Amino acid sequence: EWFAKSGKRDAVILATKVGMLPGEGGEKLAPARIAAACDASLKRLKTDRIDVYFAHRDDENVAQEDVLEAFGKLIQAGKVRVIGASNFTADRLQSARDIAKHNSGLPSYEVVQPEYNLVARDDFEGALQNYCAAEDLAVTPYFGLASGYLTGKYRTKEDLEGRTRGSRVKQFLEGDGPGVLSAMDRIAADTGATLPQIALAWLASQGGITAPIASARNVEQLDDLMGMLDLELTEDQLGSLTKAGQRQPA
Repeated sequence: EWFAKSGKRDAVILATKVGMLPGEGGEKLAPARIAAACDASLKRLKTDRIDVYFAHRDDENVAQEDVLEAFGKLIQAGKVRVIGASNFTADRLQSARDIAKHNSGLPSYEVVQPEYNLVARDDFEGALQNYCAAEDLAVTPYFGLASGYLTGKYRTKEDLEGRTRGSRVKQFLEGDGPGVLSAMDRIAADTGATLPQIALAWLASQGGITAPIASARNVEQLDDLMGMLDLELTEDQLGSLTKAGQRQPA
């Protein structure tokens, strides 16, 4: 409704996902589920199209040809512009794209959305990052602030009490997490930047990253996050953050 009244729909890239929650049409990436979830999203969002429709998670129980065909029908109907893959391994992403290359009627994943941040790097760095770079794929990683850990507000177990994301953040209190926050604290003292700005600036500087994703609950938080666009970290600062987040051999 806002889009219709504002006349700004074309200025917005609207993305949503299918494949995690069951509903009408089945589960995960069943073709009927993809179609039904798309229609439901269009209705909820009060728009005529989804700019980027993500497969939220890979589904090895459905043939990739069938998944791509289901997405292709939505594209042909004008309901979806392009498709993306979230939480895919490099092998499965390449497999799906190879199928599309050899079947001209099938669409190919054009955007990749992995979990990636200073304290969660294993899922993207390496094979997936290399493949995305070689194929010139857009990468928009989620959890850019590690569920809030990289804002610095969760430093002890007591900080997690009563927090909705406490169980997810708990893992970062040990291992590399404290060291990463310490490196960020030093950079914040030197630059005057906030920790969220530093975390997102590091993420945006990594090879192959198109744009990081971070959640804001209010306008004030959004204003803070947008400050990362004006933050230029030095090579030494970026290197110190990268080193702090690298798991050391036991």
